Amino acid sequence: MVNPQRGEAVIVVDGVPRRMRLGLGALAALEARLGATSLMQLAEKFETGRVATTELLALLAAGLDGAGEPLDEAALAAAEIEGGAIGAMRAGLALLGATFGTGPGGPAGDK
Repeated sequence: MVNPQRGEAVIVVDGVPRRMRLGLGALAALEARLGATSLMQLAEKFETGRVATTELLALLAAGLDGAGEPLDEAALAAAEIEGGAIGAMRAGLALLGATFGTGPGGPAGDK
């Protein structure tokens, strides 16, 4: 079970629900992978919804790794994600919302 208060979100990969979480280490790795210069720039990149599929895969893979459920980008790209591309984007946005407290259930989302 996921805990949004801890910054967790869920994605269903190959029929298996998996936890995602972006702790500081995962965020740092994602910043480096995407060439972001700050946390704010990283958040804004996804907030616009104008992200490449490779960037979405990087986000999801970082979240899985951050929750101790590593699955690299290539394996994730080849996997069946519940809801397809739209489901993957929703899972990524839920992860960011839980991480930055902007979505339902996130630290700032309940206030």
